[in-house]
Amino acid sequence: MRLTTSLLGATALCAATSASALDFEVTHWWTSGGEANAVSKIAEAWNATGNTWVDGAIAGGGDTARPIMISRILGGDPMDAFQFNHGRQAEELIEAGLLLDLTDVAEEQGWKEKINPPSLLDACTYEGRIYCAPINIHSWQWMWLSRKAYEDAGLPVPTDWDSFIDSADELRAAGKVPLALGGQPWQATGAFNVMATALAGEDAYLAVNRDKDAEVAGGPDYAKVFEAAAVARDFAMGSNVQDWNQATNMVITGQAGAQIMGDWAQGEFALAGQTAGTDYDCLPGLGEQAVLDAGGDAFFFPVQDDPEVTAAQKQFAAMLLSPEVQVAFNAAKGSLPVRGDVNLESVNECTKKGLDLLAAGNVMPAGTTLLSPDTTQQINDLMTEFWASDSMSAADAQARYAEIIANAD
Repeated sequence: MRLTTSLLGATALCAATSASALDFEVTHWWTSGGEANAVSKIAEAWNATGNTWVDGAIAGGGDTARPIMISRILGGDPMDAFQFNHGRQAEELIEAGLLLDLTDVAEEQGWKEKINPPSLLDACTYEGRIYCAPINIHSWQWMWLSRKAYEDAGLPVPTDWDSFIDSADELRAAGKVPLALGGQPWQATGAFNVMATALAGEDAYLAVNRDKDAEVAGGPDYAKVFEAAAVARDFAMGSNVQDWNQATNMVITGQAGAQIMGDWAQGEFALAGQTAGTDYDCLPGLGEQAVLDAGGDAFFFPVQDDPEVTAAQKQFAAMLLSPEVQVAFNAAKGSLPVRGDVNLESVNECTKKGLDLLAAGNVMPAGTTLLSPDTTQQINDLMTEFWASDSMSAADAQARYAEIIANAD
């Protein structure tokens, strides 16, 4: 990817409009190697404005970081900006009047005309007002495959879910873990949702997650998904890692054949010096249903009493949507820019697949934009129990899942 103009020049322009330079605390959960590399691009751009980035990274992922961030805001010790996912995670904070309204920034910068898909800006909108700045398009809909693992086992790299299943026993016999999966709850839920889209289909996925249709959740289409998840649960035995990037490293090093994980995994492959199509392969939708669930990350801003801080928050929000930051950050993160007008001259094979899906309109909303945090937590708890158990049947797990969907808000 090539920057179309000088990042320094653009951020210097922002600096010229800032009333004064400030120490500016940004909290986020980007702590893996690839993530830290990506977030440094934002920090460099912000520091170039004359302000000072104060890093508030919280290790452990979103499930760990979000309660800490919310507690600080409710406790009267807010940071200046914080990362959440697009969707309903900040809904209660907005309703309480604790988050800054960015509508004036969005209108001045023309976000409505620039952000693609529009659902990402919709996810930042509450009662007609805009409360967050989207930074990227992330999709869960990927399976990453290690060429080394399959070459070591003398097997061809799978091209779809069925060929992956067919190869699993031989891969295990060669001393490889077929499917790398970390121990955090969101990883199990994410992998399940990818299987749901690929195997039950987009219509069934949306019926469950968007329409809260418990009959579909408990029906034959989702029965296939739970049966596949039970098989995948066996494939994941032996992963014995906690963090998602540790599971990605198993694929990078050839210890595991595959991982179902969002496109942020590409940041880890890139940091390890690996090349798409040479060292690893990628299957959108498990090679079955090529679609992106367009979620991602956005920055929100707690309401502050100091007008200079408020001005800096709006300056930061505008900077996040600048073409230069969009390209630099997303190139390192493995995600896609939210702006459809940036110059992407050179992307790798997997990113190209994502861009082609986006251009073709093969996009659906991410689960984080459809389900409340409470419902998401209930599903996380169920998936954690199911994936860790060797006794919970697919049918029992499906019955509990359908009950959660029936009561979802």
